[in-house]
Amino acid sequence: MDISVVIPVYDEAEALPELYRALASTLDRLPQSAEIIFADDGSRDGSGAALDGFAERDQRVRVLHLSRNYGQTAALMAAIQNSTGDIIIPMDGDGQNDPGDIPRLLAKLDEGYDVVSGWRMTRQDDALTRRLPSVIANRLISGLLHVPLHDYGCTLKAYRREVIEDVRLYGEMHRFIPIYAAWEGARVTELVITHRPRRFGRSKYGIGRIVRVLLDLLIVYFIDRASDRPMQFFGKLGLGFFVLSLAVFGWAVVLKYAAAVTLIQTPLFLLLGIIAEVQARIYFEARGRPPYKIRRVVQHRTQPQRMASLRRW
Repeated sequence: MDISVVIPVYDEAEALPELYRALASTLDRLPQSAEIIFADDGSRDGSGAALDGFAERDQRVRVLHLSRNYGQTAALMAAIQNSTGDIIIPMDGDGQNDPGDIPRLLAKLDEGYDVVSGWRMTRQDDALTRRLPSVIANRLISGLLHVPLHDYGCTLKAYRREVIEDVRLYGEMHRFIPIYAAWEGARVTELVITHRPRRFGRSKYGIGRIVRVLLDLLIVYFIDRASDRPMQFFGKLGLGFFVLSLAVFGWAVVLKYAAAVTLIQTPLFLLLGIIAEVQARIYFEARGRPPYKIRRVVQHRTQPQRMASLRRW
């Protein structure tokens, strides 16, 4: 295939018919061959049945039914890893991304770029709970990781397969794909796209998501600083962290016996969280298995298949 449109879906049954019609219409007008990979992330509202209906009448559609709800990042990576296109275009399943922007993304790639990131300049979301946290997070990410994009959270992007096929993502890290690509030498740009108001259902994310994004940013920053020069990184900070760990542990002990505050309420467990994140990555990498399981696959004129995954890492 020339193009793979990959779409994670979680409880978006009402929005899916209109999204599919607009997407199919757009792909019909493109000269390139295309496929549509939906990853049903454990939906319970009838989304899976709607997606299966698309697959039954459109040979371009394949539906991956995950065994449970793994989250947007895992569902997106399942769709990417089980796609075949030379160009990969992720989209949201809620109908707020406009499929009509796909030709513009492709045209921008043709200018010599490897990644074209959508920028929702006029974003149709709540100002306090969605737009303000997004602005803060985007500026923080750009400042720390030195890839100047305005909208990391926009799912609608276009990638050349070679720049992302080896990317490993966990947690909420799908928004950092352009950063991983830039670190590997990819040419990254952004394009203002249309962002439509949500017409069906409700958002799965609120202001609390910014906490998860910031924690993932901490991990990505750690990887950037330590992956290729661990001795310099840990050598400079080792003594400082040793002193800090003694202070934190002493503080935790004092709180435990003087104020009856348990250890789980202290910063000690933030440091343990970084260690746990690294261990989780080692676990999945060593086993050579993705952090998701595909229960069945539905595609045109075929019966659902049971499988652990279509492709390996």
